[in-house]
Amino acid sequence: MSLPDDPKHERWVDDHAGPVVRPYAMTRGRTKPVSGNFDLISLVMATRTASSHEVGLGPEHHAIVGLCQRALSVAEVAAHLNLPLGTVRVLLGDLLDRHLVRVRDPRPTTALPDDSVFEAVINGLRAL
Repeated sequence: MSLPDDPKHERWVDDHAGPVVRPYAMTRGRTKPVSGNFDLISLVMATRTASSHEVGLGPEHHAIVGLCQRALSVAEVAAHLNLPLGTVRVLLGDLLDRHLVRVRDPRPTTALPDDSVFEAVINGLRAL
């Protein structure tokens, strides 16, 4: 075992933020959200501010609620917090479960035309 004064001793410290917390520690080892299914382009908006006295919310949860006072996509939230997308999805699930955020899924794309339309376009282009 290496001692803190030993040059081989590695410290997980960020010069600006202090000790580094691994993403799985933020989610308590969870890999799936407790509620919600978050697409990259789903829009997230806070419904209210989170009280600092709410049990079970970490600083990342509060950061998400603060960011989402205006609508942001799930990808934007992850980028702003510099966190992996999977971690953000788990944290958003916690917030959705507590009704602290509202999520609007992207509109479904309209049905694509059948293959005969594409074949007709290709045939028309070949005929030129």
